[in-house]
Amino acid sequence: ARGMAVAAAASREEWPALPERSPSRARQRRTTIGTKPVHRMNLWSIMKNCIGRDLSKIPMPVNFNEPLSFLQKVCEVNMEYAHLLDRAAAAEDSLEQMVFVAAHNISTCSTTVSRTGKPFNPMLGETYEYNRMADLGWRCLCEQVSHHPPALALDARSKDWHLYLDYAASSKFRGKYLQIIPHSKSHITFRRNGHHYSNNIVQSTVHNIIVGKLWIDQSGEVDIVNHTTGERCHLKYFAYSYFSNQTPRKVTGIVYDRHKTARYMISGTWDSKVEFWKVSSSDPVAGGVGIASRVPTVKSGPPVTAWQVNPLPADHELRYGFTDFACTMNEPEPNVAPTDCRVRPDQRLMEKGDFDGANAVKVQLEDKQRERRRHREAQVAALEAQGKHTEAAEVARHKPRWFRTEQDTSTGSFYHRYKGGYWEAKEQQRWPDLVELFKVDHPPNSAASS
Repeated sequence: ARGMAVAAAASREEWPALPERSPSRARQRRTTIGTKPVHRMNLWSIMKNCIGRDLSKIPMPVNFNEPLSFLQKVCEVNMEYAHLLDRAAAAEDSLEQMVFVAAHNISTCSTTVSRTGKPFNPMLGETYEYNRMADLGWRCLCEQVSHHPPALALDARSKDWHLYLDYAASSKFRGKYLQIIPHSKSHITFRRNGHHYSNNIVQSTVHNIIVGKLWIDQSGEVDIVNHTTGERCHLKYFAYSYFSNQTPRKVTGIVYDRHKTARYMISGTWDSKVEFWKVSSSDPVAGGVGIASRVPTVKSGPPVTAWQVNPLPADHELRYGFTDFACTMNEPEPNVAPTDCRVRPDQRLMEKGDFDGANAVKVQLEDKQRERRRHREAQVAALEAQGKHTEAAEVARHKPRWFRTEQDTSTGSFYHRYKGGYWEAKEQQRWPDLVELFKVDHPPNSAASS
């Protein structure tokens, strides 16, 4: 009964009219960015005082960054292989659909194998849009909805699927490695059958902070739930060990029907390729879905490739490890919102190779953000002193411009849902109620001339 109610709620989701694909009208996008200049700086000299602390609160020079905001990074990892969601939407049944939802989940990890630069921390209220309706059939909008703790909201749509998520994570430096622990869920709904999926996000670990070449690993378990049918997929990302003969970056999974019987097996690596097989016989899982290696199963038929990574450009190491897709993310684009990452001057200066100018502007932008917070805190204190507690609470609470807080009917958790209006504002070039985030009082000479 609960599943039927959830299905009915999902099928009632409003699916807004979207522009048609029109490849002939798609803009030509760049396929490369400038090379990374050599700026030697000792990471340990900064990190040694940060052991056990949340790094989101530690100011870092842009020398350790890549020229993307974290909003762009989250958009990138979720959208580079969005064609897997197209395949899921076209799947013959819900179990096959689950396979491609799982493949999409695995694909979100693939860029980390060549990327160790830190994305820019977004300003509160910063936004990012990426509109690929003309050529790829989807568009995406992100907004930084909280600063402490940092959190963003993402909404991406095609005519056939809707991907939305809140992303918040804590990061702890443990001396030799850095842990990034997400506290979020990702959601996908499909128009044709109304099915609603959700999953947790895997943990990342950055190794060799003190000495050696930085590298990133993904480890842990992810459960994908189809709230409409009760079907599940259990993925396991295996932590790399130097002393193990196990395949590096290995991931395995099993898709279960609503009776907890294994129906598909998934295997591969999160940096290369994922395959799946139908299961011809299996034992039901007693008490719930368990780790894949504990479930006796028999594969049926040859493996089918669900996902394969796009090849990296030959010179990717000189260009921050970016894929062709990542190179397009920060390309200047007309008529975006004044709060869009592409307008952010420190990030633009860094992409151009002016690290000194970028660091100077970054300090100014962060100072202005602190000024806005202090001003808001002073307003709250004045209202509290007058006994106006309701008004004070309203001023204290940051209100995202394009998202509102709602409760998910399937999981009971709260998340930020896109409330509409952004794409209409862009079309009209009217941007009401937007905070001026990127104005600096003393731009470097290179910024003033660009």
